Amino acid sequence: MPRTAATLSRPPSRAPGVRGPGGRRPSPPPPPPRGPARRPAPRPPDPRRRLRVGRVILVAVLVLCTVKLVEVQGLRAGELSDDAARQRTTKLVVPAERGAILDRYGTPLAFSVEAKALVANPRRITEDWNDPAIRDRPGTPTPDQRKSAIALGMGRLLGLDPGPIFASLMADRSYVVLAPLVDPGAARQVREAFPEIAEEDRESRQYPAGEVAATVVGSASWNMDRAKIRGSIGLESALDSTLAGTDGFRVVDTAEGSDAVIPGTTRAELPAQAGRDVVLTLDTDLQYAVEQRLREYTARVGARNGSAVVLDAHTGQVLSMANSGSFNPAAPGAAGAELGNPSVTSPFEPGSVNKVVTMAAAIEAGLARPEDVLEVPGNIRVADRTISDAWSHGTVRMTLNGVLGRSSNVGTLMTAQRVGPDRFGAMLEALGIGSRTGVELPGESPGSVPAREDWSGSTFGNLPIGQGLSMTTLQMASMYQAVANDGVRVPPRVVEAEVGADGVRTPAPTPEGVRAMSPDTARTLRDMLQSVTQDGRGADRGTGPQAAIPGYPVAGKTGTAQQVDPGCGCYSQSNYWITFAGMFPAQDPRYVVALMLDRPPGGDSAAPLFHEIGAYLAQHGAVPVSTAPPRHVPLTLP
Repeated sequence: MPRTAATLSRPPSRAPGVRGPGGRRPSPPPPPPRGPARRPAPRPPDPRRRLRVGRVILVAVLVLCTVKLVEVQGLRAGELSDDAARQRTTKLVVPAERGAILDRYGTPLAFSVEAKALVANPRRITEDWNDPAIRDRPGTPTPDQRKSAIALGMGRLLGLDPGPIFASLMADRSYVVLAPLVDPGAARQVREAFPEIAEEDRESRQYPAGEVAATVVGSASWNMDRAKIRGSIGLESALDSTLAGTDGFRVVDTAEGSDAVIPGTTRAELPAQAGRDVVLTLDTDLQYAVEQRLREYTARVGARNGSAVVLDAHTGQVLSMANSGSFNPAAPGAAGAELGNPSVTSPFEPGSVNKVVTMAAAIEAGLARPEDVLEVPGNIRVADRTISDAWSHGTVRMTLNGVLGRSSNVGTLMTAQRVGPDRFGAMLEALGIGSRTGVELPGESPGSVPAREDWSGSTFGNLPIGQGLSMTTLQMASMYQAVANDGVRVPPRVVEAEVGADGVRTPAPTPEGVRAMSPDTARTLRDMLQSVTQDGRGADRGTGPQAAIPGYPVAGKTGTAQQVDPGCGCYSQSNYWITFAGMFPAQDPRYVVALMLDRPPGGDSAAPLFHEIGAYLAQHGAVPVSTAPPRHVPLTLP
């Protein structure tokens, strides 16, 4: 019969009552061998925990975004919108066009045209042409070779010397101006050929007459700080605010990182107000003729320099103001600033030209007449000095015409003593000596006349014969303009009118005339001054017959004044100012001309220069020829 398997409820060794050999309990099994403790196997990650963390982070981010969105679109919407607008908007200056300078007939003497400045960044050129991506291309030039090619190309396209251009490109700088004023068409050609070159808007001042009237018109050039043309000398400087106008502006949107204007984004605009044109009293043709004759005559007689002023006898307007030196107004440099305009800035002692003051005071006071006869000795004592005539003579019987016509120092001082210092000083003041004329030109000198309280006895021995005081060529012309204009001195002016952008012409204010003497005195002086230019024999010959113009009676006065020797502080015996001032036609003058020559070695008269200028004026102004016979009066008597 089969056996049924036994079933144990515990191991045999642990069965109760069972003992080992010898009746002992069996020993427990040996412990397992010692070694590193085994870590329990890690539990696999719980995907539900990661899901919970992700949800928390997502909720936090959404909350932050919601808060920021509320702030941006709600709380700070206006502020941020304004900031964005400021970042993308640009205020562009709209430069005003500078006004032109024209002569009395509308001939342009100065005007402005559009121009470009060509600029570059030498450092950027070096970096770009050292870029490995470019350097790896076969035949790629080095940065220096590229700069050389740019310089040569610009020189060829613009007709410039490439040397200075290359030197600028080799500078370790981020901005250089390679060509300051370039025609826009030529600038476009350069930029198309060389993309490294940029352009800037500029304005170029043009002077079509060149050096003609340069000392009057002056010069203007581009000013980097103001980003516009600014006058530096002459009328360009004195009238800068009138010519410059007022800049405008545009507020526009520009592309990010660029100056490119986004079309249709103008937010605000103020149009520029163009500068006003200035019309001068100068006549360009006459100015050229006077400058040419003055320059040639100054060189011929060896004078250091000279100046000439032509006035309208009735209005006092300056028709011509010339100096023997000139400059290129397009590039004046130091020469223009140093030369200036000597006709108004450089006073001199006039010499015998000033004797007209003594005669005017004597005739105005009724103390003398042209036909009066004076017993004129060879010299006269005034205070502590003895004064003689320019030629040696004993006592000579001279008419007052002769005293002026032969330029007698002694006869003039005899007349001045009758006039007295007070009347003489008053006539000097009435004729504007010692005061600025107020002409629109910069740097005008008032000349100098000693204050009346400082006159000593010897002072009145100098002033009546034109020493010890000074005046400019313009002041000298103004003094004689009063005689030509029946005694009324009209302060000279060089600006005739202004013309706005709308074409409306505004005449310049006419200065009020100053009555210096009566019409009768002025007419008498004009007759007497003809004695200077009369060509008689011997003692009846005036000092300036070379000034005479056939067919036109000329009234004028020669002058020679000693210059001060700086070495001794005394009058030089070799250096002189030579002067002449006169008018024609003498009976009813149309023109007044004043001349000054500085130190001609031979002391040559300026009368021949008056003749040359006067002859041109007679033709240019179509002055009718006089049919009256030349005036001739006795200057000395037996």
